[in-house]
Amino acid sequence: MMRRCVGTWPRRWLVAVTLLLGAASAFIPDRSFAELSDPVQSLMSVTVPLLGILLIADLRRAPGTGLVASLPAAVLVAAAIGGYGVLVCALMTGGSWRDTPVVILGGVLVQVLAQLVGTGMALLLRSPWLAFPATFLPFVLWLALDDGSARAWLTPYETARHLLSGHMTQQAWLQWLAVFALWGIALNAAGAAAFAARRRDGGGSARGTPAGSLQSGHAGRNEG
Repeated sequence: MMRRCVGTWPRRWLVAVTLLLGAASAFIPDRSFAELSDPVQSLMSVTVPLLGILLIADLRRAPGTGLVASLPAAVLVAAAIGGYGVLVCALMTGGSWRDTPVVILGGVLVQVLAQLVGTGMALLLRSPWLAFPATFLPFVLWLALDDGSARAWLTPYETARHLLSGHMTQQAWLQWLAVFALWGIALNAAGAAAFAARRRDGGGSARGTPAGSLQSGHAGRNEG
């Protein structure tokens, strides 16, 4: 399943662009590990959701593929990209290494949540062309909210800034958990329910078509 994430050349180019975005944003002299991590991980998180969207799109083309296997694969790919960002920042750091363990964990968590936003939108919406713009809705919400506290409890971008700064209090962790529950778990649960309903409807239609044709055939022969 993980091979499917990068199984085509367009997807490999997408991964390459994502990694290049991270590397390019690391060329800032005399910055601490945390100061580098913010632009590196934030820029990569813009394109990471596309990988999850494309993986979910495969489920429609290959009905035998299971959602249960697809989501962990998407999460693992995102975690690997987050790990790459950590490595880039470690190589380019020219300043303080303060709060490094939290920032390392934060880099991985930022990419995982970005990926889950992508898979959730892809499950809710039929078209990948609609799902990718929809992944910017959390950021639009961040722009719309003036209250910093509301942003911290509701938007991934605000919690990402806290994670990548390394300054995580007990309240900040609770806020991250709330955001993860909203955009990572609830969004994908709603999307999975909608996706399953569409599959049932599609399966019922597919099963009903032959039966309907058979009944029409019998009716035609009876009339004859």
